[in-house]
Amino acid sequence: MAFDFKKECRELYAPKAAPGIVAVPRANFIAMEGRGDPNQEGGAYQQALAVLYAVAYTLKMSHKTERKIPGFYEYVVPPLEGFWWQPGVQGVDYRDKSAFHWLSVIRLPEFVTEADLHWAVEEASRKKKLDCSGAAFRTLEEGLCVQMLHIGPYDGEPETVARMDRYLAENGYANDFSDARRHHEVYLSDPRKSPPEKWRTIIRHPIREEK
Repeated sequence: MAFDFKKECRELYAPKAAPGIVAVPRANFIAMEGRGDPNQEGGAYQQALAVLYAVAYTLKMSHKTERKIPGFYEYVVPPLEGFWWQPGVQGVDYRDKSAFHWLSVIRLPEFVTEADLHWAVEEASRKKKLDCSGAAFRTLEEGLCVQMLHIGPYDGEPETVARMDRYLAENGYANDFSDARRHHEVYLSDPRKSPPEKWRTIIRHPIREEK
């Protein structure tokens, strides 16, 4: 059976619809960085997602090519994740999507090296006739965070964030946003295949203990 991060790392990919604290470990990702409204048809964000998935599936199917990655095992491509920020804003302002900066990522199994990613970028570019050169190997370690499952459209997230903030205040924690620690979303639903009221998104924020 193929390894599935959503099942094997349930503390990260299957939270409850209530706030909870989690320590997020160091992990490697395919990453694309950009800015602008993610809803813009054919915009930079949508182009970045096409690249991420092209590279991710090239790596997943690498065992059927001449590229034999040491330690390879079959796995399910993990869900898309996104880090979002706006200069001068703590958290995010959902009313001004044009000001969004984003780092979109897909998690990599531990056996995938930076050299393997470079191979996949070249292979995907060649096979898909798509410029994948912007895809990068990134190592991220979020550390202590609060997270919660949000169900519904993305524009409804402020209500979920408010619940998370109240939970922090009641339990001796505070948000800890910085240039290295961002508003984080993990997308468990494909918005092309389900209505907005059923979208499932993990919202994760960096935190610190209050002294």
